[in-house]
Amino acid sequence: MSGDKICVGAIGGAYGVRGELRVKSFCAVPEDLESYSPLTSGDGSRAFHLALVRPVKNGFVARIVEVASKEEADALKGVQLFADRDQLPSLPDDEYYHTDLMGLDVLDTGGTLLGTVKQVLDHGAGDLLEVQRPGSSETVLLPFTLAAVPTVDLATGRIIADPPEGLF
Repeated sequence: MSGDKICVGAIGGAYGVRGELRVKSFCAVPEDLESYSPLTSGDGSRAFHLALVRPVKNGFVARIVEVASKEEADALKGVQLFADRDQLPSLPDDEYYHTDLMGLDVLDTGGTLLGTVKQVLDHGAGDLLEVQRPGSSETVLLPFTLAAVPTVDLATGRIIADPPEGLF
């Protein structure tokens, strides 16, 4: 996925029999998902004009103009929804879009390469960086806190980490 698109939600499948869908928002303010419409699929081949109908557990019921039946809604299950980066709010200096962190090199405070960010995980208590060790399929979960990750430099494509003792 190119850097000009950010994943802001995902379709969970049909909700009812009238073409409504269950949608999960990845936005800081979940309702903002609707304001970024039209959203696109990951490959950019489809555009979706989305309107939120009502909140439900873990998401929203939504209508998409291009979807008229339960079968069409079911066919979209698992589709990620992307917005143009310029539609999204600018972030404070200490906040990052997950997509911007993936692929960055992680170095310790002495400059030794620890690995590369494979993905960013959010389990509710705080983000974790899944760091893939160099030349290995092994990964390590690094807490994404100021203490463990004091520096993120998007311009140079690297993260300086001070991991807890014994983590790496």
